[in-house]
Amino acid sequence: MKRLHLHISVDDLAKSIRFYSTLLGAEPTVEKSDYAKWMLDDPRVNFAISQRGAATGLNHLGVQVESADELAEMHARLQGLEGKLTEETGAACCYAKSDKYWATDPEGIAWETFHTLDSIPVFGGDAPEACCVPTPKPETTKACCAPNSNCC
Repeated sequence: MKRLHLHISVDDLAKSIRFYSTLLGAEPTVEKSDYAKWMLDDPRVNFAISQRGAATGLNHLGVQVESADELAEMHARLQGLEGKLTEETGAACCYAKSDKYWATDPEGIAWETFHTLDSIPVFGGDAPEACCVPTPKPETTKACCAPNSNCC
């Protein structure tokens, strides 16, 4: 079964956690000093927020799958799209290790399709500062999450 994924960059993590916990009727299932995530069943969504220096607002959208077979199904769908499709295997991002594919919609919004393999103790793998710090030229930023993003 698939789960919708939403990720929003925020200025004030604590204030945003209070807001979204009230809105969603649940406390985060993952909470770090710069990140929080709610894995909800009603509605079925993986909702994440982070405070890592990126522009505030919508960071990226996605579809989280539960198996390698579902990821292969999503990959087959995405291959039919115009534009670049980026594959990441064993990507370390957002306190998780995942296999994923990235596509960008016609409006420029990054869409992540991913299968989470494991949790990890840091936001972006071995070098979170290398992939999650804003730079003046996002196209040269190493992606830890959304390709060509300033941060996850």
